[in-house]
Amino acid sequence: MGILDKLDMSNRLDRDEYEKRLVQGQRRLSQLRLHLGGLMGSGTLGPGLLIVMEGPDASGKGGAIKALVGHLDPRHYTVVSYAKPTLEEKHQHFLWRFYRELPGLGEMAVFDRSWYGRVLVERVEGFANRPEWRRAYKAIVDFEESLCHESVILVKFWMHVTDDEQLRRFEGRAADPLKRWKLTEEDWRNREKNRLYDAAAEEMFLRTEHKLAPWDIIGGEQKRYARIAVLETVIARVEEAMVRWGIEVPLPVDEIEARLRKE
Repeated sequence: MGILDKLDMSNRLDRDEYEKRLVQGQRRLSQLRLHLGGLMGSGTLGPGLLIVMEGPDASGKGGAIKALVGHLDPRHYTVVSYAKPTLEEKHQHFLWRFYRELPGLGEMAVFDRSWYGRVLVERVEGFANRPEWRRAYKAIVDFEESLCHESVILVKFWMHVTDDEQLRRFEGRAADPLKRWKLTEEDWRNREKNRLYDAAAEEMFLRTEHKLAPWDIIGGEQKRYARIAVLETVIARVEEAMVRWGIEVPLPVDEIEARLRKE
């Protein structure tokens, strides 16, 4: 039994709890990002923050990204969505196209899909041959470890949904004129390969897990729960990394405000 088979998909949040934790989490993430960006605290630039989102179609990646960045100053982050490589990108090493969008010191970026396409879609669809995608595991780990040692806090998510929930979301998109653009014939075809993608993901977890950037796997059956899980996990990972980088972790804003009221 793999990691995905054992994943708890029953977690739920009611709306009141969701709204409360969303506001709290967004305030905390904004505070931490400002510290990393040198706009609060010591004024020294910290490492960049890179959040990688992977998972099946309609697993909630877009909604989770909105929960992460929707409250932030748009000058302080970038969101990059990766699809199939261009002709120019195909002529380069598979990691080449990602270098250009990496966050620098004090910056933040979210990647909607990433270099893991090499061992997921390129593997399953046959765009990379077996030696190519098998070599990619080591190349990816070496690349990530280099980033984490030099300049980046890397947080990696796999968001998962059941086949039934994915179908419900597909049908919802098909029925909504403003969301129909999200759904393609390729998305429908890929459902027939869900077990192949699951197997590729399981091997990916095993071969690309490392202490500087472990996988955080989120059961996304309920969107509210998944968004809060992603938000709170990013906060925890950033705080852990700040300790590793020797950066003082600030008190939460609520605690600071409470102390000021007592003075």
